[in-house]
Amino acid sequence: MDIKDQLEQIFNEAIKAALADGSFQLDEGAPTPEPSLERPRDEANGDWASTVAMRTAKLAHKSPREVAQAIVDHLPENDMIRDVEIAGPGFINVRLADAVLQGVVRTVREQGEDYGRGTIPEGQRNINLEYVSANPTGPLHVGHGRWGALGDAMARVMRHAGYDVYEEFYVNDHGTQMDVFGNSVAVRYMQLLGHDVEMPEQCYGGSYVADIAQGIIDREGNKYESMTDQERMEAFREIAYQEMLDLQHEVLGRLGTTLDRWFSERSLYVEDETGESPVSRSLKAMEDKGYVKEEDGAIWFRSSALGDEKDRVMIKANGEMTYFMSDVAYHYDKKMRGFDHLINIWGADHHGYVKRCECMLEAWGWPGDLEIVLGQLVNLFRDGEAVRMSKRTGEMVTLEELIDEVGVDATRYLMLSRSSDQPIDFDIEQAKKKDSSNPVYYVQYAHARICSIIRRAYDAEHGEGASEGKSIAELACAVAPEGCDLSALTHPTELALMRKMADFGNLIALAARDREPFRLTHYAQDLASLFHGFYTECKVLTDDAALSTARVALCDATRIMLALTLGLLGVSAPEKM
Repeated sequence: MDIKDQLEQIFNEAIKAALADGSFQLDEGAPTPEPSLERPRDEANGDWASTVAMRTAKLAHKSPREVAQAIVDHLPENDMIRDVEIAGPGFINVRLADAVLQGVVRTVREQGEDYGRGTIPEGQRNINLEYVSANPTGPLHVGHGRWGALGDAMARVMRHAGYDVYEEFYVNDHGTQMDVFGNSVAVRYMQLLGHDVEMPEQCYGGSYVADIAQGIIDREGNKYESMTDQERMEAFREIAYQEMLDLQHEVLGRLGTTLDRWFSERSLYVEDETGESPVSRSLKAMEDKGYVKEEDGAIWFRSSALGDEKDRVMIKANGEMTYFMSDVAYHYDKKMRGFDHLINIWGADHHGYVKRCECMLEAWGWPGDLEIVLGQLVNLFRDGEAVRMSKRTGEMVTLEELIDEVGVDATRYLMLSRSSDQPIDFDIEQAKKKDSSNPVYYVQYAHARICSIIRRAYDAEHGEGASEGKSIAELACAVAPEGCDLSALTHPTELALMRKMADFGNLIALAARDREPFRLTHYAQDLASLFHGFYTECKVLTDDAALSTARVALCDATRIMLALTLGLLGVSAPEKM
């Protein structure tokens, strides 16, 4: 139970005691009011504040200040609250005892990377999180990088909050786009062998297509030259598909994603020993619920009966499966695999596709089990000037090129710096700067600075260079052992750091609930800023041994929190910079 929960429990006891002795009474049937403590905007107003008195006054037929006084008068004896004041129209402001905040330092150091962990929320025990899911017909672009960073960080944060998350990439490897891709490579192959063949109007025209064709020639020569166009297309479709899929694996691996499965769309059409496929099973399940109709020779989903603007074709009159049919089968398959809740991260251009997919889950009897997170675009800049094309190829800038230029940490951190429903303006040159104007550098530097302080503290006790070869955690424990006296930590900048660390558990719970890992980038910035402020105001290594020990412990707790926060974002926490 964190500090906020403990305080709310104390206030709940006070409210119940005030009601029990008639200090104030509520209208019949009115629920017992919740204290709902929040951080005041101005720290001068205390550590926590409650508006419960103002929310309760009308029901109690008393002024808010009278209700507030009754609650304060009934606060039980405790070691947490230093003082309480009633302010303005009825705010109840609480200041914590310094020992409570000092205890946060001890808890962080004891729990380490487990600090802030939550329990599994009831009803969402097993979640399937699908993200990126690009067609295997070309390299990943920077937008895919945003979904890769977002999905991976979302999973990390949700797991820390207690959710069971399974990460999945849906490989769109079925349908006409794969034939078009195979044919595009085949035409480039024949052109490179000297044949006068024109690229069809429907094609993939990027230079990477010619690169794939050249690679085939380099490995196998003109082996495919004598084939028919159909045979060559089919052969190259599979070769190019595997090459692009391998590239996507490699690039997302470099980005640090932790996908559990790459799910092939083709597998949805494979029949088992009973002659059924995921497609046929999902269609039958929908038909059994009465939401399938046949009209004009086509098979339709009666989604309009569930609030969609119109019914949706699943199988065309010529027997061809639509993209939507694949989605129907895929989402049914997810539920059949035992997932309680499905989350898909899609680009904002898929907005019009959301309702029909929500309807299909409702049709099977799982309303609300599908959640769509829509994300906006990434706009690339270089020193403030828009970047639309790659310098190397003259085409779109790929995710791989961005990682090569700015690194994984900057790529991930800046991709996660804003809410997914807001576009990101990513300045390449800004991302490469090694100063405080670069947010990821600013946070990482705070971590590295703390590591340097801990090394210096150890060397001051054991001799110059004694810290070499030892881990930072080992050095910190030697200089500031577990259980050391922290009562000297009373400076305003020290208290501010400890307050921020105390907020972490609640932050994780909210970021996981709202699917907003970007909040951790803000938290990291704030924590780093508070540390830099503390370092400016307070000398860590002083002539006062007890004070130095306590401040090293505070530095170590801050180091742990910075590393934990960056780790949940998938960003490294360097010990030297």
